[in-house]
Amino acid sequence: MYKVTFIPGDGVGPELSEATSMVLEATGVGFEWDFQDAGEDVYEKEGNPLPQRVIDSIKKNKVAIKGPVTTPVGKGFRSINVQLRQAMDLYACLRPCKSFKGVRSRYENIDLVIVRENTEDLYAGIEFQKSTPEALRLIDTIRELSGKDIRKDSGISIKPISVSGTERIVRFAFDYARKNGRKKVTAVHKANIMKFSDGLFLEVARAVAADYPDIGFEDRIIDNMCMQLVQKPELYDVLVLPNLYGDIISDLGAGLIGGLGLAPGANIGEGYAVFEPTHGSAPKYKGLNKMNPFAMMLSGVMMLRYLGEQDAAERLEKAIAGVIEEGRHVTYDMKPSPDDPSAVSTTDVAHAVIGKMKAN
Repeated sequence: MYKVTFIPGDGVGPELSEATSMVLEATGVGFEWDFQDAGEDVYEKEGNPLPQRVIDSIKKNKVAIKGPVTTPVGKGFRSINVQLRQAMDLYACLRPCKSFKGVRSRYENIDLVIVRENTEDLYAGIEFQKSTPEALRLIDTIRELSGKDIRKDSGISIKPISVSGTERIVRFAFDYARKNGRKKVTAVHKANIMKFSDGLFLEVARAVAADYPDIGFEDRIIDNMCMQLVQKPELYDVLVLPNLYGDIISDLGAGLIGGLGLAPGANIGEGYAVFEPTHGSAPKYKGLNKMNPFAMMLSGVMMLRYLGEQDAAERLEKAIAGVIEEGRHVTYDMKPSPDDPSAVSTTDVAHAVIGKMKAN
């Protein structure tokens, strides 16, 4: 019996979470869910979208699965996802991008794994609002130290990239490649321009790669990497990236396989792991029971593998793949037309996946 923290999220999160708990329980693996609310609704009630009780629960249980949560754009609280990763030091964001038969996409046979550093870079949260005394002081200090002028009306974000942070994420990528029979790791950067941050990332990645002679290594500049993935994604296997680039490339990878509705994710640290879909909370669809649950279900597959339940993970993934390929019991976004009357509900998808598992 695994005790797992379950964060339903907000927006469409609770209905996706319910469907996911159904299919996970149907694998036969025993779970005791420790349900913890977080997100916009909790912020309205408690003044904190990520109460300490949530973090305490994850620290106690070591493993969590989470529905999507809403983050207001440009105002209000910072991203819960970012706060959670930093609070738990979940330094590795793991996002597989794998094609499924039956999905409408321009590409076939995609099988990429994106490993994103989670705690540093421009997402570290070191920011200075324009025209504040702190921002003006920083502007003066930068002029004094570098001789470079920054406009007085600038907002400023700091981009830290460390040797230790880079070493552990690159080593995570190589260890993942070795454990999962992957052949190559590609470090992605902008070292030609940002020589002391991205340049450091590349330097450390090269040093770590020398410890893994059985795994191929190369590097790509981020803008070229975007073009390469569109033109010839089959050349790539495991990508390791700093935080911001990893976020962007994750969505590009999701686009290659048919969209965010098929993109699972995991955030992993030393002894803790949180599994969640890549997509957002889509609050306008809240309560309609019509959203695609596959990304969250596939995040559940990743959780089963993390827990060592390989057989259950394979059975669940096979059942999901079967439902997708058959194309009958899928939500509106996976139909040829979004107004297709044969589209089914989120709950119906869960029942179809469970049926496939029983049939197999």
